[in-house]
Amino acid sequence: MINNKRIAVVLPAYNAEQTLEQTYQEIPMDIVDDVILVDDNSLDSTFEVANKLGIGHIIKHSNNLGYGGNQKSCYNKALDLGADIVIMLHPDYQYTPKLIQSMAYLIANDVYPVVFGSRILGKGALKGGMPIYKYIANRFLTLTQNLMIGQKLSEYHTGYRAFSSVVLKKIKFENNSNDFIFDNEIISQIFYAGYEIAEITCPTKYFEEASSINFTRSMKYGFGVLSVSFKHLLARIGVFTSKLYR
Repeated sequence: MINNKRIAVVLPAYNAEQTLEQTYQEIPMDIVDDVILVDDNSLDSTFEVANKLGIGHIIKHSNNLGYGGNQKSCYNKALDLGADIVIMLHPDYQYTPKLIQSMAYLIANDVYPVVFGSRILGKGALKGGMPIYKYIANRFLTLTQNLMIGQKLSEYHTGYRAFSSVVLKKIKFENNSNDFIFDNEIISQIFYAGYEIAEITCPTKYFEEASSINFTRSMKYGFGVLSVSFKHLLARIGVFTSKLYR
């Protein structure tokens, strides 16, 4: 706990057997009260590795629900356990668990209700091996999103996120997609509800075992991002309200 606020780290896992142990061992258990792993019906031994490590709360989906569906299970379980701060950490070791303290303290001290680890602040993305086409797409999409949503995030596509439970209870994340676009829908919901998002510089690593989506799915994701941003713009100017914000 920090300031009597219960902290849960959630691990949305899919085929993470090779990197899960390294990720888990670096979680600062001196401040983290609960670790929750949701295995989205992995094809490898992620579930067995999680049990071997003694992770406190393990959920295994009987069917693959997708990245967004996995996050829904993560957040609902964390809220059921009474978490005041929920931190999503990918178990593929692309993001360092060593930033958990910094992210949690910002929320626990009521500085910000949401904190993202940004790969773009500084030179973390390219230095860590982000493919150049992904970097260019990231910058283009982020610029477009900032203009349409009316914000100034350095990136909308990081998977390292910390939330106050107040925010998660307020927004309707269950209405979001079960696919990768969930990440951008929840950002749109947070801003539409009037909350601020802080960012801290986050180094990142790209390697063979780290999760990634292929070019075709990246294109689908990109068009989905633009669609979410357009819906947000229409809702912001009072033309149309999506189910995301109801």
